[in-house]
Amino acid sequence: MEKWKQRLYDAYVSSGQAGGATAEWDAYDLARFPFYRSLIRTHVPAGPDLNMIDLACGHGTLLYCLTESGYRNVHGIDISREQVELARRFGLTGIECGAIEPYLNGSDRTYDVVFLLDILEHLTPDELFAVLDSVNRRLNPGGKVIITVPNGAGLFGMRIRYGDLTHENCYTPGSMGQALSTTGFTDVCTYEIRPVPHGLKSAVRSVLWRIMTLPHRLLLAAETGVTRHVLTQNMLVTAGKPAAGE
Repeated sequence: MEKWKQRLYDAYVSSGQAGGATAEWDAYDLARFPFYRSLIRTHVPAGPDLNMIDLACGHGTLLYCLTESGYRNVHGIDISREQVELARRFGLTGIECGAIEPYLNGSDRTYDVVFLLDILEHLTPDELFAVLDSVNRRLNPGGKVIITVPNGAGLFGMRIRYGDLTHENCYTPGSMGQALSTTGFTDVCTYEIRPVPHGLKSAVRSVLWRIMTLPHRLLLAAETGVTRHVLTQNMLVTAGKPAAGE
């Protein structure tokens, strides 16, 4: 890894890139994480004994939400020492400091669900395919990968693409499908990451998003003949590994 990038990762919390307010919390609270709670309800398979790993887990908020939701076998790895130390300060276990590909290639552990949230945009194309290949090898047949990335086709996707100096690129539903299909994944689906209603303000935001993006959807439909478009600045992507015998 380039020295400048490692320097940024080493200061990911203190520079405010990882969310400066988090470092001031005394403890985690599920109410703070409506997106993760919605993600778990909607896209994470049921089963408390499923083996899961969050690659680039940051300060462990998803792992906390998974544990609070009853999942017992959750693990995480992150390259930022500051983020790993913050996660441990909040009492989270099963988190290690390191890079994704060496960690996966140096272990014989396999997983039912692999999370790649807000990480693929940090990788060069060579690194992207190396990581996806390693994930595929460690994913059990019938397993699932869950991804979030900046959406180059989103109305404000460039805010995320250029919001972090360590970002290398962003993706569209088409390019994510291309990368995942090439590395052996199937059933690729993409979703908008819209405001999650969890109170009055967020409910209003959710309604406004649906109403105010309608003209853009109609314009795209007129040009392309396609009615479904992913317009949020980040997008959610899910894919699977074929079950044995498929």
